[in-house]
Amino acid sequence: MVFMKVNFIENTPSAVKFKLSGVTTTFANSVRRAVLNSVPTFAVDKVTFYENTTSMFDEYISHRIGLVPLTTPEGYDEKDEILFNLEAEGPKTIYSRDLKETDKKVKVANENIPIMKLAEGQRLRVDCKAVLGTSMKNSKFQPCFVTYTSNDDESEFEFYIETFGQMPAKEILNRALDIIDEGLKATHKELK
Repeated sequence: MVFMKVNFIENTPSAVKFKLSGVTTTFANSVRRAVLNSVPTFAVDKVTFYENTTSMFDEYISHRIGLVPLTTPEGYDEKDEILFNLEAEGPKTIYSRDLKETDKKVKVANENIPIMKLAEGQRLRVDCKAVLGTSMKNSKFQPCFVTYTSNDDESEFEFYIETFGQMPAKEILNRALDIIDEGLKATHKELK
């Protein structure tokens, strides 16, 4: 009988690298998919425009704002809505830091992401609503980049997880493993 073993190679807030041995390719892929698709994160899902005198369509600006990673602490659920507002007048470059949060725990993960440039006299005034979601709904909810490689005998896999900033990389892994565990328990209960 082969037992699963985990050996961490790198463990920083922004990335984890580890070897997982004694598992099948199917299991390794399940871990990868849970990390990518099942961990809920906050993202702006709705933008209300009050003023837009730029040459950009509302939908384009909404899309750009929706891709800004937001911190996702524990203790929130899918009913929670976090509001942000943005008001700017050109000439200036609007950065993610210009999105002002109403909840100090949920804020932009990286303040230096350029959203758009405003020319002289152009104005933008919007309110944004962030909700929890997973990348099964939309890729803007994806919390990280993850890859794995396998050695020749295909029972050892080297994983690399790099966060986009919503939460530490190890926390993403832990939340994904909890989701897998909950799914297995629910399946086990149904089988009984």
